[in-house]
Amino acid sequence: MTQRTGKRVFIKGNEAVGYGALAAGCRCYFGYPITPQNEIPEMLSSALVEAGGEFVQAESELAAANMLLGAVSTGVRAMTSSSSPGISLMQEAISYMAGSELPGVIVNMNRGGPGLGDIGPAQGDYYQSTRGGGHGDYRTMVIAPSTCQEAYDMMIEAFDLAYKYRNPVLVLGDGIIGGMKEPVTLWQPEKTDDKVEGWQLDGAKGREKRLICSLFLAEGALAQQNRHLLAKYTLMQKEARAECFMTDDAELVVVAFGSMGRIAKSGVRKLREAGHKIGLVRPITLYPFPTDVLADLAARGCRFLTIEHNTGQMVDDVRLAVRKHADSDFFGIMPGDMPGAEDLMAPMIDALGRK
Repeated sequence: MTQRTGKRVFIKGNEAVGYGALAAGCRCYFGYPITPQNEIPEMLSSALVEAGGEFVQAESELAAANMLLGAVSTGVRAMTSSSSPGISLMQEAISYMAGSELPGVIVNMNRGGPGLGDIGPAQGDYYQSTRGGGHGDYRTMVIAPSTCQEAYDMMIEAFDLAYKYRNPVLVLGDGIIGGMKEPVTLWQPEKTDDKVEGWQLDGAKGREKRLICSLFLAEGALAQQNRHLLAKYTLMQKEARAECFMTDDAELVVVAFGSMGRIAKSGVRKLREAGHKIGLVRPITLYPFPTDVLADLAARGCRFLTIEHNTGQMVDDVRLAVRKHADSDFFGIMPGDMPGAEDLMAPMIDALGRK
């Protein structure tokens, strides 16, 4: 995938998701309205059709996810998007897609919960996103943008990764990422080969029939399939990455993803100006998690503070990553509250001073 200079536009994160999908070659969208992601289907309802694709507003999130399953089984690039409660309704189909090894893209603009919660931003879907979310032993690859430009770029990446591993890929944003407006450079990737190698359903055409399913009833068949999937998830580990900001001499490393990552970065920058040795690690891939990055910092003697817009989820992965040498403090912003950089600076100072 080669980035090229393109037109610069001022758009919302949700719109950047839609434009990124189009640039990635997405030609089918299935979804159902829910705030705060509604600008995604709104813009795709016209732009995708103009690009020669198909847009369907389904009767429910369940229907949308199953339509996605059907579309990607033909080898076409397709996606859906929703927010928290809607993603919950899609979990059965996503599990079937993972079990059938189908390359769909799902966007979740996380809202506050549990239950219907509110329409504001939150990060309470981390567990659901990184642990599969539905039934059975499976994983979706998860990437988390922190800017509108990343929302565009990561949609292109998500489609490439979905086909590379024949697996669902989830892009996890929230109401902040979806609703804010920033300049975005629209660029077009080089044409990539999706490596559809004889698994897609495109009509028999004189060949032997094909079957896509996630049901394995023969003796030992399911165990063999799960070993195969586990090997694939192990290969995914090489995709793990994170942004490291001012960590070279940091005594305290703040770990935060997505919108909290960008807000925490502002707090770290201000405290650095005041002479405090604080750095930031922003996981870009949530699954696979950038364990090695944090483990190396822990081995160097760093202390850690995990900041999330929830009551504590990613902190478990941080603690697992650093457990041989350190632990991590936690500071949570409650869903329903909107933090600024100043709200995060006091807990950073507290954690820096704690031995």
